[in-house]
Amino acid sequence: MTDLPPSVDLLDTLRSTAAIREFEDTPVDDTTLRRILDTARFAPNGGNAQSWRVVVLRDPEKRRAMRDLYLEGWRLYLAMRAAGLRPWAPVTDRSKEAEAVAQARVDDDANGRPFLGEFPEHLDEAPVLLLLLADLRLLAAVDRDLDRYTFIGGASVYPFAWSLLLAARAEGLGGVITTMPVYREDAVKELLGVPAEFAVAGLLALGHPLHQPTRLTRKSVDEFTTVDTFDGPALG
Repeated sequence: MTDLPPSVDLLDTLRSTAAIREFEDTPVDDTTLRRILDTARFAPNGGNAQSWRVVVLRDPEKRRAMRDLYLEGWRLYLAMRAAGLRPWAPVTDRSKEAEAVAQARVDDDANGRPFLGEFPEHLDEAPVLLLLLADLRLLAAVDRDLDRYTFIGGASVYPFAWSLLLAARAEGLGGVITTMPVYREDAVKELLGVPAEFAVAGLLALGHPLHQPTRLTRKSVDEFTTVDTFDGPALG
């Protein structure tokens, strides 16, 4: 039987769990990691199919390979942002996006890839790296056949990722989920021997945080909630 984690105040944890990308050089023991996963498995998911699968990355070579695949996407992410775009937004200026990507590749060929930040460049050094996969056979993707970008299937996977981060917080850890490895999904799946029926949903990095933010900035409820219609009055 897995020991229960220390209790925390739920509302305080929900309002103060930030994305953590800087970690102490302290390992996370298997007992703690197993306890985090044991708590997260109770996350809500469609039909209780529990369509997630987790691969713990420990091999140094695989970690470095994952970092390099991450950096490929991150370089283009930064180039799109520099061009004033929301990277890979389903609704965007595709021609401007293509120009930004092409220019970034020309610049890299001419000058070498620039330094892309401490977290991306040292991703392989995070105390814990968890690749999150989704079993496509188990997702009830109601929007599968709509003539737009689909995302509903993620509702059965990402609550599990959030539960992992909350459970990690209860253990005094911090972390972040990134979907950047999805940009090189085929290479990621080949690296880790992932079957064709699974999709890469994200990568989680966990560890003891160097700093734990306690105040987060978000939009007010009035800015994203209306009554009866999209442009109706704000709630209360």
